Amino acid sequence: MVVGICAIEIVLPYAQSLKDKRRVLKGLKDRLKSRHNISMAEVGGQDLWQRATLGIAAVAESRGPLEDLFGRIRREIEEHIPGDVVDEQIDYV
Repeated sequence: MVVGICAIEIVLPYAQSLKDKRRVLKGLKDRLKSRHNISMAEVGGQDLWQRATLGIAAVAESRGPLEDLFGRIRREIEEHIPGDVVDEQIDYV
């Protein structure tokens, strides 16, 4: 069993308030959780309007499926947010 932990930092340049940012993140989190078997939370930048760090965790039999999963999640984030992914860190336990 392998646990994958991914931290993705995103920038939302069009967010004008925390409310704007949270609306975008809530929709993104709901979408990703329903499409993939993951746990997800905002783990950084909670007080910043235009930045957020999302923590994502998943479990699989081996590392390969997790690498594929995190790649699909990153592409989906890039396609569905009005902003950019600026950093990604992945650890496997």
